[in-house]
Amino acid sequence: MSYPITRLRRLRKTATIRSMVRETEVNRDDLIMPYFVCPGKNVSNPIKSMPGNFQLSIDLLVNEVKDLFETTGVDKILLFGIPESKDETGHVACHYDAIVPKAIRALKEIVPQVMIVADVCNCEYTTHGHCGTIINGDVDNDSTLHTLAAQSVTLAKAGADIIAPSDMMDGRVGAIRKALDENGYENTPIMAYSAKYASGFYGPFRDAAESAPKFGDRSTYQMDPANSDEALREVEQDIIEGADMVMVKPALSYLDIINRVKTTFNMPVVAYNVSGEFSMVKAAAANGWVDGERLIKEILTSIKRAGADVIITYHAKEFVLSEMKKGNRV
Repeated sequence: MSYPITRLRRLRKTATIRSMVRETEVNRDDLIMPYFVCPGKNVSNPIKSMPGNFQLSIDLLVNEVKDLFETTGVDKILLFGIPESKDETGHVACHYDAIVPKAIRALKEIVPQVMIVADVCNCEYTTHGHCGTIINGDVDNDSTLHTLAAQSVTLAKAGADIIAPSDMMDGRVGAIRKALDENGYENTPIMAYSAKYASGFYGPFRDAAESAPKFGDRSTYQMDPANSDEALREVEQDIIEGADMVMVKPALSYLDIINRVKTTFNMPVVAYNVSGEFSMVKAAAANGWVDGERLIKEILTSIKRAGADVIITYHAKEFVLSEMKKGNRV
């Protein structure tokens, strides 16, 4: 049947009809809220390039996560750490009293209901800002695996619910899986940053995590933004090595990758709505160029519609509060 018998606008006539036939909805269970934890007490350093986000000391982080859970019901967070000191290999992150393990223990004591995803990488912890040990001017893949595995075990011991390696070293999922299993953490899942691109959208994050590389860039280990088939090879390798969830990062310019990964592998797919994507929306909204709340919902919906089961986003708290205020299901 065609027009005038078929009129597709009939199902758009009222808000109730539109809601009834809506194909994709984002709710609080889909969202993970990232946080940056730093040394000290009563520290709240605003991240200028990410309005509304802060480097928080452990005491204030606990308060913030407790408030997130109690006011929105969002019960999943991702932790990044800013250490007191750095070294050449990132081994500082492997210690029991490193900043993120300390934060995890504090959070588990006060808000045990909140699931903690612990990012595993070295860029925040190395003096040079790269994601591993530098040999002959480049990140050495295999020596970096030892640090990543040790860091993962430390985080699991502290109480991390999920380990999330973001470094893009070859073989790191297998190395981490082996180390976790050998230390009694065979039930700790791995959320692998499987298709992580060498993107310009990470700029604000590098301010927040104080992790910008001191020389060169990360194009020898993060993916070329032009490549799509390669993403499937990366994801497949991580699955073979034991990844329980796979991630595409960034999200907005890589919706096609999210879709290909989901349709090809049909396993839990995580998408990271990264700092640059967040900050562009906030800047445009602050200038009155866009309706910020509306744009946030549209962006998150597009990411889920592409195939993401889980979305890491700095918009999580704001989005849920906005939807609750409007009386929408979330």
